[in-house]
Amino acid sequence: MRFPHLFSPFEIKGLEIRNRIFSTGHDTEMSRHGLPTDALVAYQRARAKGGAGLIIVQVVAVHETARYTSDVLMGTEDDCIPHFERLFSAIKAEGTRAFVQLFHPGREVLGRPKGVLQPAYAASWTPSERFRVIPRILTTEEIGEIIAGYGATARRMAEAGAEGVEVVGSHGYLPAQFISEKLNHRTDQYGGSVENRLRFMREVAAAVRAAAPGLILGTRLSGNEYDVDGLTEEDTIAAYRALKDEFDYFNVIAGTSASAGGATHIAPPMTVKNAYMAPYAAKLKQTLGKPIFVAGRINQPQEAEKIVADGAADMCGMTRAMICDPEMPAKARADRSDDIRACIACNQACIGHMQIGLSISCIQHPESGRELLYGRLKPALRKRKIMVIGGGPAGMKAAAIAAERGHDVTLYEAAKRLGGQAHLAAALPHRSEFGGIVTNLAHEVELAGAKVKLGMPVDAALIERERPDAVILATGSAVELPPFERGEGMQILTIADILVHGTKTGSRVVVYDWLADWIGVGIAERLASEGVHVRLAVNGVCAAISIQNYVRDAAIARLHQAGVEMLPFMRLYGTEGDTVFFVHTSAQTPVELSGVDTLVVVGPNRPRDDLAAVCRTLGIETHIIGDALSPRTAEEAVFEGLEAAANL
Repeated sequence: MRFPHLFSPFEIKGLEIRNRIFSTGHDTEMSRHGLPTDALVAYQRARAKGGAGLIIVQVVAVHETARYTSDVLMGTEDDCIPHFERLFSAIKAEGTRAFVQLFHPGREVLGRPKGVLQPAYAASWTPSERFRVIPRILTTEEIGEIIAGYGATARRMAEAGAEGVEVVGSHGYLPAQFISEKLNHRTDQYGGSVENRLRFMREVAAAVRAAAPGLILGTRLSGNEYDVDGLTEEDTIAAYRALKDEFDYFNVIAGTSASAGGATHIAPPMTVKNAYMAPYAAKLKQTLGKPIFVAGRINQPQEAEKIVADGAADMCGMTRAMICDPEMPAKARADRSDDIRACIACNQACIGHMQIGLSISCIQHPESGRELLYGRLKPALRKRKIMVIGGGPAGMKAAAIAAERGHDVTLYEAAKRLGGQAHLAAALPHRSEFGGIVTNLAHEVELAGAKVKLGMPVDAALIERERPDAVILATGSAVELPPFERGEGMQILTIADILVHGTKTGSRVVVYDWLADWIGVGIAERLASEGVHVRLAVNGVCAAISIQNYVRDAAIARLHQAGVEMLPFMRLYGTEGDTVFFVHTSAQTPVELSGVDTLVVVGPNRPRDDLAAVCRTLGIETHIIGDALSPRTAEEAVFEGLEAAANL
């Protein structure tokens, strides 16, 4: 076996876990009215069936004041027991162990259960900058209620069939707010000395042990909150050492919800090193001698194998890896690593979906989170000849799914390689990993048996000659500059001019970013790294406002450090000489930027859908997907490829 350590069983308090891979507790937006749904059951069953050793189900609130989002799972009433029993039973039926997180966010709340922002409660009066939350100070009576809530919720989870519970103190949530000397200003028995600040955690552990003595009890804490006012590695190791005898295992992650920089580590993007928390886990394991779980961008089995083989940790959290490919553990165990659809840490449809109230998914594998719709694709009723035109993400996904269902599929791509505009995205700084979407989808096309013809543009004559039963048009989009007044003396470029053709910009550049996504910040960072003075004029309230905030905030941090000037609310009006003219979109007043050699325009593309009319004239069933339908992102392209092929 290629990964002998990763697939060795692990025993904790007499409970054997079949391998060292676990899914960490993560929000899915699949609960309703505080209870698990059919969609959540199907989602977790898919990961259990795919070979995960352990699934730690997402946070369950232990008290009414813990509703940190409107749809958080609630464990405060006995009526919840049968609903959780269905979820835990589905996980365990596949041979996977089922734990669940016990949760109180303290001041880190966003919920509006009554249609208005709820009050927050914390150890002390410590306003939280990221969500602009000002908490009430918990009374000792309220602290007692919450501690009792941990115990009562643990008892309900045990009755529902959970085999372990995990007290969530990571990411700056309530337990960490008690532990932190900077956040805990209390003068009673829960504040002041280290012993007093740890009292809350000790009493929570005791309450859980008393209410559910048969459960394995762990805790999840951030080893480093990566914030100047947050817990450091020294702080957390000292706390863990003091709590050593209270818990059966310690689960290590990083970051805090309280600040932009710390929150980036809740779901670290591709700019963060793989398996970066493993050294801390190793230090903690050596210090405590207790079972250690670790997560943090462990997205390949070889990374997890090394962690376990080196003795750095006992269990490896590979959550996004299994959102991207639920069968990752089974494929790794069967020595089919090349078939694993590797996570690229784009954060677009996993944490990105959750943050806008959508069910969790994956841009590469939109079946995730949609198991009830696409978890089991039906074979085609009859084999049809399918022509897929365009080999970007949309066309590749469509070709793979159509062929997998039994159709005769040929994918035509005008370029010499598959991937389309994904290659441009991968050429931006810190975005090379995005190229994995091309590698992964191309491999799916190959495995499904679809034929691929590269360097073959499609025209009306070819379509008429081939006479397919159906055409999936995935021809993408073309760059088109937005309308603006163009005077003399200004070089005007697109990103392709820079990334593909290597056109030089001069030393003073304005990047006009209409899209406000990865591209503008990426091209600005690249030029700044080459010594160019860059001003980024964004048609939005801030740079990269269109993308997931952890990715956005990390990009803004790099631009700030590189000296890039960022100007929001800008609409391009025109150029003349060395000056670029803008309109401030809110004030509707002019803005002039002078001393400019080059204007780089990142604007909206135009769909390339000319062949649709040809297909309709020939009477051929036609499905238009991705940018050919409407220029958006790879997420929509891949989803529409799945949807179109599933309906053929």
